[in-house]
Amino acid sequence: MSEQTTQSQRRVVVAGAGMAGVQTAVALREQGFTGTVTLIGAEPHQPYDRPPLSKAVLLGKSEGSAFDVDFEALGIELQLGREVLGVRPSDHELDTEAGPVPYDVLVLATGAEPIRLPGVEGVPGVHLLRTLDDAERLRPVLARQHDIVVVGAGWIGAEFATAAREAGCAVTVVEAADRPLAGALPAEVAAPMTAWYEDSGAVLRTHARVERVEPGAVLLDDGSRLPAGAVVVGIGARPATAWLAGSGIELGAHGEVVADDALRTSVPDVYAVGDCASFPSGRYGARLLVHHWDNALQGPRTVAANILGETPAVYDPVPYFWSEQFGRFVQYAGHHAAADTTLWRGDPSGPAWTVCWLKGDRLVALLAVGRPRDLAQGRRLIEAGTPMDAALLADPARPMKAATA
Repeated sequence: MSEQTTQSQRRVVVAGAGMAGVQTAVALREQGFTGTVTLIGAEPHQPYDRPPLSKAVLLGKSEGSAFDVDFEALGIELQLGREVLGVRPSDHELDTEAGPVPYDVLVLATGAEPIRLPGVEGVPGVHLLRTLDDAERLRPVLARQHDIVVVGAGWIGAEFATAAREAGCAVTVVEAADRPLAGALPAEVAAPMTAWYEDSGAVLRTHARVERVEPGAVLLDDGSRLPAGAVVVGIGARPATAWLAGSGIELGAHGEVVADDALRTSVPDVYAVGDCASFPSGRYGARLLVHHWDNALQGPRTVAANILGETPAVYDPVPYFWSEQFGRFVQYAGHHAAADTTLWRGDPSGPAWTVCWLKGDRLVALLAVGRPRDLAQGRRLIEAGTPMDAALLADPARPMKAATA
């Protein structure tokens, strides 16, 4: 049997129809895979991109954000509105609501699901923002200019608060930590962002925990009562992997699928990509779990290459993400956990500044606020491992590419 015939008879099933799943299916075709590709998604909607949900869809500037992909022309079979329930690797079958689906290769791309606030199940007016349906339920809330309480001052909380203020709503953001983005950035870097809330007309309450939610109000543990026509919960996300219990596929400390540097799982013929999977980074000497759009865009190319190729392709990206909040474009590249030097370019009280993290003389991460050129140049410097001159790098008037040692 020829190699081409063998390939044409292979069945690749992708569980999850978000960015990572769609891009895996597309990458397989782009890289020449001729077998069957089936994309299974739990939501009934045509596969869509999530970033526009937090602004364009919420504010009625877009009816949706469907991917511009001609699935039929690519020979990708869509099975939508079909929840996955489990996988039996020994049988090479994926269990779904509509029955088992056989596979030769399975790609896990089920993403992440929002963490829910305890004790608010069924309380009217409490919302999450993760899906298109969530955004569409929230759109009339913003249009009616309700008083809104946002629980969580992370990336999603800030982006939603931005949209709500733009819609004319009164917004209070409550955060259990002492600062916004406490789980993502060091205190000295997140501190300047506190003022962004007040500048936009939003109220930020730190050291604030929700005691309970009642219709029309949020009660905090210090006795405060906040009026709330709606409550939006943005306290983080966790990998959507509970359905893998009993499958034998190894999960990590955060419930994520543990993948190797080729994005293979612990089980043969099963890969994992995007928000649901962690991978070892040789660049950073750590296992990374990256819940951001760019990871879901880049990882699928490695998965497709490894499904088609004999020599494993290694996935070791410089993580990247962006956020638009309170009139600012915030971008981050890299991984700063192991850095030994923090260096500022520009005044953090101003409209544009950058924070650089170095390990020795190598740039390992940067956060750019309103300085997209810093981000573009810095990302390339991280990828290349270029030695930097810290004194030159600290000069915000000097291009980063001209601050090498």
